[in-house]
Amino acid sequence: MSQNTAPRPPGAEAGARGTAGGTLFAGVLLAVIGILDVLQGIVAIAKDDVYAAVGDYVFEFSLTGWGWTHVVLGVLVGLSGAGILMGSEWGRMGGITLAGLNTVAQFLFLPYHPWWSLFSMALSIVVIWALATDHTSFGRHGTA
Repeated sequence: MSQNTAPRPPGAEAGARGTAGGTLFAGVLLAVIGILDVLQGIVAIAKDDVYAAVGDYVFEFSLTGWGWTHVVLGVLVGLSGAGILMGSEWGRMGGITLAGLNTVAQFLFLPYHPWWSLFSMALSIVVIWALATDHTSFGRHGTA
């Protein structure tokens, strides 16, 4: 006895594989961003003279405070990346939230390390996009 199923459009499974690949990529990126944020924070705590302020900036904070902020945020971002790699839903939700917070933190860190902050902001935005466009998460299970 055979079972009748509705035909699937060409490429329907390829799209699901693409979003799964994007989620995997976002998880790896979050893990790497977390590690680099921790290292960035350690450098800011240990040696304040590594970072130089670029002119006057509205948001001026102590580098030691920023160092601890980056260490804590980096640990949370790294844990969220590990959660995504394990396939957990909290990892995806936390990944979007923490990537957004990392974008804001890097924006506020612009006067101390502008090029790295811009690069890290761009990576965080890519992570948000990859996690937000995953059609297999958030209870949708492949429906558009």
